Amino acid sequence: MNVANRSKEYLGCGLLESDVDADAIRQFQTWFAQALAAELPEPNAMTLATATPDGQPSARIVLLKAFDDSGFTFYTNYEGRKGRELAANPRAALLFFWAELQRQVRIEGEGERVSDVESDEYFRIRPLGSQLGAWVSHQSEVIAGREVLEARAIELAQRFAEGEVPRPPFWGGFRVRPSVIEFWQGRPDRLHDRLRYQRVQPAGWRIERLSP
Repeated sequence: MNVANRSKEYLGCGLLESDVDADAIRQFQTWFAQALAAELPEPNAMTLATATPDGQPSARIVLLKAFDDSGFTFYTNYEGRKGRELAANPRAALLFFWAELQRQVRIEGEGERVSDVESDEYFRIRPLGSQLGAWVSHQSEVIAGREVLEARAIELAQRFAEGEVPRPPFWGGFRVRPSVIEFWQGRPDRLHDRLRYQRVQPAGWRIERLSP
């Protein structure tokens, strides 16, 4: 299949240094609020890229659940592939792509587990089915068929039929602490705008324009 002619012309309004916030997290908050206002299907969907210590990469979509000055938080099974890779090699990258706004945000940093208190608080507000699903799935393990999952789901629903479902000890949050955040705005003729924020210790950011 030839997809060479599938290019799209970008007509974004531009991204100037004079228009952005000096703080990368506040700038992300502005763009994220605009993605929410545009009613995009899943504006908090982000690609998470991890790698083994010897450099074998892997990537998948996860959902952003919180962000603040300390970083970007998502939740997962600690024993799945991404959890194991982050434990062995904390370097990670995140990517938001908001096609309708012709924008991307790239984030690089290090991943760390959030506190048990944070994980417990988030787990308590999850729907019951999602709580049970966290117990059912031995993430990334080979299974004989879907019936294995369905049998586990029935068993666990019966086990936790009375009372609160506790958070599995192998499930919780990761926070990616950013050292680099890049904002990309599509522009005509592939002359896109790219502004890169680099962390300057202890709390500031340096803004640089990159060539597209």
